[in-house]
Amino acid sequence: MFSTNRRTFMKTALVGSGAIVLGGRAAFAEQRELVIVSFAGSLQEPHQWLAKRMQEKHPDLVIRLVPSESQDVVAQIKAAQGYSPFDAMPNGEPPHLSAIADGYLEKLDASAVPNSKNVIPSFLEKSQGFGVPASYSLIGIAYNSDMVKKVPTKWEDLWAPENKGNVGIPRASSNLGLGFLVAASKTFGGSEADLTPGWQKLKELAPKVGRSPTQLLQMLEREEITMAPIWNNDAAGAAAKGLPIAFVKPAPGPIAVISFMSAVKGTRYPDLVNEWMNGILSTEYQQMAANAPYFFGPTINGVSIPADAKAYTPSSPEEVASLQSVDWKVIAPQRGQIVAEFDRLFAS
Repeated sequence: MFSTNRRTFMKTALVGSGAIVLGGRAAFAEQRELVIVSFAGSLQEPHQWLAKRMQEKHPDLVIRLVPSESQDVVAQIKAAQGYSPFDAMPNGEPPHLSAIADGYLEKLDASAVPNSKNVIPSFLEKSQGFGVPASYSLIGIAYNSDMVKKVPTKWEDLWAPENKGNVGIPRASSNLGLGFLVAASKTFGGSEADLTPGWQKLKELAPKVGRSPTQLLQMLEREEITMAPIWNNDAAGAAAKGLPIAFVKPAPGPIAVISFMSAVKGTRYPDLVNEWMNGILSTEYQQMAANAPYFFGPTINGVSIPADAKAYTPSSPEEVASLQSVDWKVIAPQRGQIVAEFDRLFAS
């Protein structure tokens, strides 16, 4: 059981887990301490940039960025019995819905986050009034450019006769796998509520299964497969390493999965969390996060996509309007059944 004493929690848990302290300040000085769940590796760098700016503005503030998986964070919040060790956290769409249902996120006070007025309305609607849409990633098609002569342009191209047995697919336990199953279903007349066409078309691929995006990219590199549904960020990272990996935003549109940043219920510093969320919605932050090597899709209007990112991120209002989405409210309750069916069909 986690202690409800926040300072004790920080000493025993966050430092040991690799929490990042920015600015070189004394770890436990009598200062305000904002604890924000973040990403691991280089994807945390935009958060580091924003944290540094806020610390420069508030000399008494220490911001701790804690790289952690959302399920681990949720377990710690629940174990803390109402006194969360975290002030804000990012969530993809499925865990965001779960967090709302479980009641540990604060409602957004839009007047305290003025940049929220610049958010693309369809993205803001998906937040359901909790937190702000911070970024989005795309599910599109990655392919080995040394092997593929006819570049795919639409989802249906995965089912071209020459691709049978050469397509990799992600396991359905991941959001990547679930999103692709929905894309396959919608492409061939189904929906989130009717996945039968998707299951049938996945079987027709005679696919090779990758348990993670990393494994799928390795399979592409080793020429075990020619193409696979993949996250735009992962494809961009592989291409940046010199691998023969290219990315397509297939018609009628790639699948966009939004990441939200939300205040955790019970935060001692709602004003600072609002400032943090407002900073994430600033043009400067969104512009930087959209660039290499992050390729996060911007969620506000008026961001110019850098040239290096245009192959991986929508760069025009028309491309943004063409983005496909998943109704996670329908899919999330089916996750267990979907994973069981996937493993039954494709267990090797």
